[in-house]
Amino acid sequence: MTADLVLTEVDRRGVATVTINRADVNNAYNGDMIQGFLTAFDQIAKDPQARVVVLRGKGKHFQAGADLKWIMSLKASDWDANLAVSKATTDAVRGLNEFPKPTIALIHGGCFGGGVGVASSCDIVIASEDAFFAITEAKWGLMAAPIYPQLIARLGVAHTRRFSLTCERFDAHKAKEIGLVDEVCASGKLDETAAPLIDQLLDCPPNALAESKASILDCAALVIDDAKAAALAEPHARKRLTEEATEGLNSFIEKRAPNWRP
Repeated sequence: MTADLVLTEVDRRGVATVTINRADVNNAYNGDMIQGFLTAFDQIAKDPQARVVVLRGKGKHFQAGADLKWIMSLKASDWDANLAVSKATTDAVRGLNEFPKPTIALIHGGCFGGGVGVASSCDIVIASEDAFFAITEAKWGLMAAPIYPQLIARLGVAHTRRFSLTCERFDAHKAKEIGLVDEVCASGKLDETAAPLIDQLLDCPPNALAESKASILDCAALVIDDAKAAALAEPHARKRLTEEATEGLNSFIEKRAPNWRP
């Protein structure tokens, strides 16, 4: 069930915790997880008791990007089904970016692909020293259009270009240097590091925070309308159906080098 893949709870202070719960595949996302994510944040947005959201991953890693075996299975689906997946992916990230309540991402272990997009969509990002990152889509013959607006807002154009094209891994300190991460803490100290920031947010009235956040995004031209969302989703879906993507995904599944590697 989708509810089992994204867990939510709200404590007595109004701190909502959203936990990505697919640890057996390093929290890689599939269609059910995307729907669970959309449902969870819709419920929290409507809950007057919830004032701050903490987003985390269960198990060894925060979020390993897309489940590539699931991505491969989509190639057997028609265009409409593939486009629907890309639209849902785009809506999940833009919805998180524009979420009316403050969001804090707590990153440990691996954070790849769409996971970096999720982190970039949060207001505050804290990573422990064991965290490592990569924007991996191009490595497998795919592309990350739905998360480019958030990556550019966080990393800037230059860093987004570099790390989206090289697909290289980088650690938490490099992530802080390039603007992806706001705070780096010792491993196992994410909650302790987040606690004073949560207290600061709870000291502010919720409507003022929501209105401030909305105005900041508007001033920065970071609100994505439906037309722009469609323009992001369509090439994302189209790229998935190419021969290059088939070869990239097969190379991952078969644990071999792709045919474009010299």
